Amino acid sequence: MGDVGAAAGSRDRDVAGRARNARPRDGLGRPLPYGAQGVERQPEGVVRTPRETVAEAQTLLDAGKPFHAHEVFEDAWKSGPESERTLWRGLAQLAVGLTHAARGNTTGGARLLRRGAGAIEEWAAEPGDARPYGMDLAGLAGWARELAGRVERGAGPVDAGAEAPRLGS
Repeated sequence: MGDVGAAAGSRDRDVAGRARNARPRDGLGRPLPYGAQGVERQPEGVVRTPRETVAEAQTLLDAGKPFHAHEVFEDAWKSGPESERTLWRGLAQLAVGLTHAARGNTTGGARLLRRGAGAIEEWAAEPGDARPYGMDLAGLAGWARELAGRVERGAGPVDAGAEAPRLGS
């Protein structure tokens, strides 16, 4: 990503001049004050194979970092074939939904979990592989809908690592 910084009153920018928030972030992607110790951020724009994407995202989910897993899925969504965009976008929405549920955002968490479940179900309904890259899409959609219901019923902030889904085999 390169050095990112900002003079007083200006926006943070990377070495290419693009706006980039340089504040450190916690494990759930929440911005921390400048100078605070945060977790390492995921590099943006990394092109991975689909199986590398699934493995990296699973590692991050297991570590309780669904925000960072979302960034991995977003890279696949943006760099992958058009025919898979709905799949990767839906997986990114599941990760963001878990992020919001872990932050205590009941409404946003439940909404994104359901939206992600719908997207992966939509993709799975098309002719093709029901278990792309070893992922259990039906199981993931069920996990997301069940967690969305629990969050709405007042489960409070959830433990992102303990609630992390298994993407598949």
